[in-house]
Parts: sequence; structure tokens; C-alpha cells
Amino acid sequence: MAVALIVAAGRGERLGARLGATGSKALITVAGRPMLEWSLSALRAVTEVKTVVIALPSTTSFSAPRRDDVIVVAGGATRSESVQAALAAAPDGDPVIVHDAARPLARPELFEQALLELAQSGADAVIAAAPVSDTIKQVADDGHTVTRTLERSRLWAVQTPQVFRRTALERALDVPPDVLASATDDAWLVERAGGVVRVTEAPPENIKVTTPADLRLAEMLLG
Repeated sequence: MAVALIVAAGRGERLGARLGATGSKALITVAGRPMLEWSLSALRAVTEVKTVVIALPSTTSFSAPRRDDVIVVAGGATRSESVQAALAAAPDGDPVIVHDAARPLARPELFEQALLELAQSGADAVIAAAPVSDTIKQVADDGHTVTRTLERSRLWAVQTPQVFRRTALERALDVPPDVLASATDDAWLVERAGGVVRVTEAPPENIKVTTPADLRLAEMLLG
């Protein structure tokens, strides 16, 4: 059986006043519910998931509906530190699903799709991602001068959920603090450790809520 980790320790400064009294992006109201609850409900609908561990800011409290299958821990200063804390608190279970609370539109089918790909492929990790549709250019150190145009057909924009074999994730997270702090996603840490990572295509609506405009779009889609 799988365990799932929801990373929900982000402060969400770009949402500004929409944070309200919660002080946590994961707990702002989206379509009538705290944003975190949308991901929690989706994961509870996945039959392979037996426990969900949520990493929240240390100053935030959250009482999950039907708490017996939920563990809440204090997240770290960085994303991967929060994953590390959540994984340490998780009971036995393999594989491990990692999902950002800021992606409340992920459906149970997407989690199941990633789990199936992991089981069938023999990879160390499978990550939800979207093929890049824009032309991507690399620039010089000045931040403006184009040095080359990348081959778009081989580029994917990485999202969550990300699903890992537990031993691969534990090994990948066992790195010095500076390496952990520099990781923008946990799949990079698995790549760095020599693991095999595959992508599975996510639907267009699996957006990340970062700005007020993202929040309005999420509310419209969920509503």
C-alpha cells in the first residue's frame, strides 16, 4: 500500500491579502473549502493510499475530516525539508506519493495513472508533467541575451503528483542541507542519485495556485 505526502508549508506571499487570517496558502478558501482539502479528498479516493501525511507551517493548525488516516507534521524551511519531515513521520508503505497542496485540481485518476506507470515501468520515480508548448530560449548570465533555443519537443514542465519507490526517495533525500535547499523538486534529487525518472502527462487543468489570477481560475474550475 502507498503513503502520500502533501507539501503544504508554503507561505504564499504572492497571494497577498487573500491569505487572510490563516497565514497559510494551503488553508485559503477555494470554491468553499480550504485548498488543502481538495488534494486530501482526491488522495482518499485512491484505493492504494492508506495514510496521508501533511507538512504544514509550524505555526498552523489543521484538523482534517476523519483524522484517523491523516498525520500532520511541521514542515521545514524549504520544500524538500518538508518532504523529508513528512516522510520521516509516515508509516510503512511503498510507493510514496508527493503532492503540492497548491495543485488542488489533481484528480484521483492522475495519482492512479502515476502509480500504474511506476509499477509497469520499473523506474525509480514517475512525475506528472506537461509538454512545453512555448518556444524556450536560454539566456546568458546578463539575464537578457539569448544564447540558444532549446528543442521544444523534448521539454516538459514538471508538476505534482510525483510518485517514488520509497528506498529511492529516502536515498535521494539523504544529502547535505545545502543540496536539499537547492532542490526545486524531489525528482531532481532522485536523478542526482542516479535514479530513473519517467514523466506521465498531466491534464491541462492541473494548475498551480501561485497568484490571485491562479486562484480565481481554480475557483472557477472547481466550482
